[in-house]
Amino acid sequence: MNVIRMLQGRAIVAALAGLLALAAFLQPVLAGGPVETSPFAVQGVDVDVTSTDATSAKNQALMDVQVMAFFQLVERLGSPELAAQLKEKLKPEDIAPFLRSLSIEKETSAPGRYIGTFTVRFLPAKMQKFLAGYNVSVSAQQADPVLVIPVFRATDGTKLWEDNPWRQAWIDLKGEQGLVPIVIPLGDKDDIDALTTQDALSGDTVKLNAIRKRYDAPSLLVAQAEPAEDGGLHVYIEGDTKLGHVNINKVYMPEPAEDGSTPPVEAAAAQAFQKVLYKAYQAQAAKIAEEKAARDNTPQALTVTVPFNSPREWNAIRSRILNAPNVSAVDLSSLDFSGATIRLVYTHSLEELQGNMQRVGLSLTQGGGGWVIQPM
Repeated sequence: MNVIRMLQGRAIVAALAGLLALAAFLQPVLAGGPVETSPFAVQGVDVDVTSTDATSAKNQALMDVQVMAFFQLVERLGSPELAAQLKEKLKPEDIAPFLRSLSIEKETSAPGRYIGTFTVRFLPAKMQKFLAGYNVSVSAQQADPVLVIPVFRATDGTKLWEDNPWRQAWIDLKGEQGLVPIVIPLGDKDDIDALTTQDALSGDTVKLNAIRKRYDAPSLLVAQAEPAEDGGLHVYIEGDTKLGHVNINKVYMPEPAEDGSTPPVEAAAAQAFQKVLYKAYQAQAAKIAEEKAARDNTPQALTVTVPFNSPREWNAIRSRILNAPNVSAVDLSSLDFSGATIRLVYTHSLEELQGNMQRVGLSLTQGGGGWVIQPM
C-alpha cells in the first residue's frame, strides 16, 4: 500500500490534527537569507494533490509532505537502503511525532487541486535518537555556512544569474543542510541588483561583502568554471573560509555512475568540492576535540596494531606501552602468531603520546593500514 495514501485513514487524521492548525506549524520563508541550514530540515519538497475541493487537497498535502520529507531526510542522513527499509516498516502516524514545523515556499491551487513546495523541519533530538537505533550517528553541530557564487565562462559569454548550468549544479547539490552548509544565492531581483558578473570576477570587496551579509554567511567563495576539452570542466575556486584557505584549480572529467548513466560534470565537480569542505571540517573538529581532551585530561582511545615475532616479544612490547607516561590501559582486541590489535587508552595529546612512546623505545606511526607500534 502506498505509504502516503495511508494518511487518509481516520486514525492518522486524528494524530495529525494539530498539523492543520497552521498558526502553530506553518512558518513563513524569508525572501533572502539567512537560509535554512539545519541538518534536520528538508527544503524543496514538492506535493501535487487532487481532492474533492481545494481545501481538502491542501489539507492532504500538509499531511503528505511530512512523510515525503521524512524519508528524504533518512536517505540523506542515513542511506537509501535505510529509507527503503523504513518505508516498509513505519506507518505515517509513527512519523508525525518527529515533525517540528512546515514552511510554504510556494503554492498554487485550483478547484480540487493543490500544488505546493515546502520546507519541512524535524525535531533534532528525536531524529538523533531514532537514527541511533539504526547505527546512524548524526551530529547537530555544523560548520559555519559558506556562500558560493558560481560564475560560468561559457562560449557565448560569462554568466552569473542567467542561464547558468554551473549555478544549477550547486542548487541541485542542496548543500544548505550539510555538515558544512553551502548556500547559493536565490538569484532574485535584490541579488541581481547587488552583484554583477564583473563584480564577482573582479572581487569587488564591497559588493561581495554586502551579499555575504544578506545571507548571514561568515565566508564567501567565487567559484569559476569553464568548459574544457573532451567534455571536461575547468574549475577555479580560491579564497579564505573559517575552515582555512581554499585553492582549487582542476579539470573534472565526466564519469559514468553505477547505473551506467553519466551525470553532468558540473554536478560531479560541485560534489567533489563539498567533500573537500567536509574533510577540512572533520580534520578541524578532530583537532579541536584533541586539544580539549588534552586540556581536560580526558581519556582517549586509539586502535593500534602491534606486530611481533614471538609471545616473549609481545609481552616485552606490552610492558613498555604500559610504562609509557599518560597510558592508562591496553585492551587486547585480537591476538595471533604475528601480531596483536589493541585499544590504547591515554590522556593528553596524540603528539605527546608519540613522544612518550619514544621515551620507552617504541615508535607510534600512522600508515595506510592505521596506527602501528613497534620497537625503534
